[in-house]
Formats: sequence, C-alpha cells, structure tokens
Amino acid sequence: MKKSLLSGLVMVGVLVLTACTSSTGPSEAYRNESQQEIYQKGKAALEERSYSEAIKRFEALDIQYPYGPETESAQLYLIYAYYMKEEYPMASAAAERFIRLHPASPHVDYAYYLRGLSDYYQNMGIFERLLTLDLATRDLTQIQKSYNSFDTLVRDYPNSPYAPSAYQYLIYLRNMMADHELQVGEFYYSRKAYVAAVERASGVVAHFQGAPATKQALILMVKSYHQLGETKLEQDTLATLRYNYPNTSLNFIS
Repeated sequence: MKKSLLSGLVMVGVLVLTACTSSTGPSEAYRNESQQEIYQKGKAALEERSYSEAIKRFEALDIQYPYGPETESAQLYLIYAYYMKEEYPMASAAAERFIRLHPASPHVDYAYYLRGLSDYYQNMGIFERLLTLDLATRDLTQIQKSYNSFDTLVRDYPNSPYAPSAYQYLIYLRNMMADHELQVGEFYYSRKAYVAAVERASGVVAHFQGAPATKQALILMVKSYHQLGETKLEQDTLATLRYNYPNTSLNFIS
C-alpha cells in the first residue's frame, strides 16, 4: 500500500515537472507565426473574451518585437486584457509602463484611465465589488493612487472621452478619503487625543473642499479646540462653520 502511494506521488511529481518544463514563455511562444499573425489573433482573442490567450499573444509580441509597428497598440490591448481578467496589479503595472514608454501617445489618456480603475479595484474582493460597503474604513493606499491617475487625466487631458467618467470617480474618491480622515479624527477625539483630532479634521477642510465630510470636520475642530482650551481658535473655526453652513445646529457645544 505504501509502495503504491509512493509510486503515485512520484508520478504526480513527474507530471507536474513535465508541465512546468514544457510551458512556453513569451519569448518563445508563437515562433512559427509572423508578427502580424500574433497581433491579429491576439485582437481576435480579445474580441472573443479569451483574455488569457490575448494576454499570452500580446506579451509575446511585446517581447519578440519590441519596436514593431503593432507593439504600441498591443501594449495598450494588454492593459485592457489584464483588467478584464481582473488581474488588477498586472493591469496597473502595464498601464504604468505604457505611460512611461509612450508619454506622447494619443492613447495615453486611456492608459491613465485604466490605471485608475485597476488601482481602485485592486484591493477589493468580489463580494466587496458586488455589495455596497463602507470603503472609507479600508487602507486607502490604492485609492490614493487611483485618485492621482484620474486627477492627472482630468487635469492634463480635459478633452479626453474618458475625462467625464474620471471626474465622477474623482468626486467619489475625494469624498471617500475625506470620510476616512474624519473617522480617524473622531477616533482620536474619542481617545481624548485632541491635538491629533484637530490635525486630521483640519486636513479634511484644507484638502477635501466640497466633500460632505467638511462640515463634520469643522465641528470636530470646534469641539477639539474647546477641549484644549484654545478659545480664539475655537471661535474662529466656529465662525467659519457658521459662514459656510449657516443652518448648522450648535447643540454640540458643551
């Protein structure tokens, strides 16, 4: 029995090793096809939503023909294929590479757009994409990167067809980051770390103007200055709050 099990394990190991050694990398794949054939079949695979096949072909084209006439387009298609296959880190990296290699490309705006989307979705699981969750409680490293991509797109390519969508993402991400900073500030306030609470709240006011969280950030600043005994700063902030939000109830002042 033990001998039979051992033989089976050895056979599995041989099969795995054979599969690994027989796999063809991008530098050797499709060697029997011309540059144009690899490219056209890659596009066909993309249209058929065979993203794995498209990725293999565009990677092979990129490596085997780095200066070919279709290579720039293939690199752009590769970003899209990674994105559609939900390989978001690879899509983001491919977009970053395209931006670096082709800063003057008429399609560089599309690379910024896909990089923004890829960074946005990178740390989100399938259930988080399907359900409405409070993303402000998450680590916002990728969200900040996503924001930067969309911001560059809107600022540098205002006439891009992707600019309107990017702008909507900017508003959403700005509000999310503002909510995150406010939550951190409120946490500090609950722990009586009033200086830290002021720093977070003032950051919301300074960097996220127009976000819904700005009103609550001003309130948090007033409360924190009150606890710190900073009467002038408290009154100045209260005046700002009254000016920008005249209908705000002041019941929070003890």
